Amino acid sequence: QVQLVESGGGLVQAGGSLRLSCAASGRTLSSYRMGWFRQAPGKEREFVAGISSSGTLTYYGDSVKGRFTISRDNAKNTLYLQMNSLKPEDTAVYYCACRVDTRWPSDREKSYAYWGQGTQVSVSL
Repeated sequence: QVQLVESGGGLVQAGGSLRLSCAASGRTLSSYRMGWFRQAPGKEREFVAGISSSGTLTYYGDSVKGRFTISRDNAKNTLYLQMNSLKPEDTAVYYCACRVDTRWPSDREKSYAYWGQGTQVSVSL
């Protein structure tokens, strides 16, 4: 069992930056591919970014490509999401999760488990 806790969210103006962290306990994160998702009010949860267990492979949702960067520090058991050039449409609760079922594509929610509680990101004009 893995427990994940996200942090780093907040209120930022459009064009600004935030760095989210996802700290793990219970098991080492190096065993897992990881991902970030987000959910805006009234919308379905959306894939944001994913990363391989070693950190050498990364992939992104179309809406964040070129602006967000996912990374990990396995020694610190922590996952990160650097968000630059933020837009109001990035406003959402952001979640990290472990990818446990590779039968599903990496951008599918059902491929993941051990979700954190989420951290709110709000981007104002």
